[in-house]
Amino acid sequence: MRGRLGQHAGPEKGELTGPNPVDRGKYGSKIHLLTERTGLPLSLAISGANVHDSQALIPLTDAIPPIRSRRGPRRRRPGKLHGDKAYDHRFIRSYLRRRQITARIARRGVESSTRLGRHRWVIERTVAWLNGFRRLHRRYEYKADHFAGFASIAAALICYRRVARQT
Repeated sequence: MRGRLGQHAGPEKGELTGPNPVDRGKYGSKIHLLTERTGLPLSLAISGANVHDSQALIPLTDAIPPIRSRRGPRRRRPGKLHGDKAYDHRFIRSYLRRRQITARIARRGVESSTRLGRHRWVIERTVAWLNGFRRLHRRYEYKADHFAGFASIAAALICYRRVARQT
């Protein structure tokens, strides 16, 4: 039933949403992010809150744009990829080996994730920059394309601000 202002009486679910396993089953989205060493976003994807992080790594890695270097051809792959225990799966390690990317992933049950802290804070800081954009912190869009578009604009603004600050 719609109210007089066009508001829904129940929860509104859109595309690429899913029940959040840690937030009482509320529907939400997750932003998957791949950055370079200093925290600039290279690749970004949206999925439902119930999608495991490991399922988004391969499409994120494939979506990295060509990186211009001073000499030689453009690079299409990173040299190393750091990840926490969520990415410790055989199919991820074999995929990274095929692409000739060095995997720095903590092993489940063997290593602790605390050693990754010096690399992981870069991602956490970039996610905090993205959450600084109000439209991404709380999803207002019903359509997933619109939400992904706003996330891409936010990533572009982060890159622009970094470049503008350096010059």
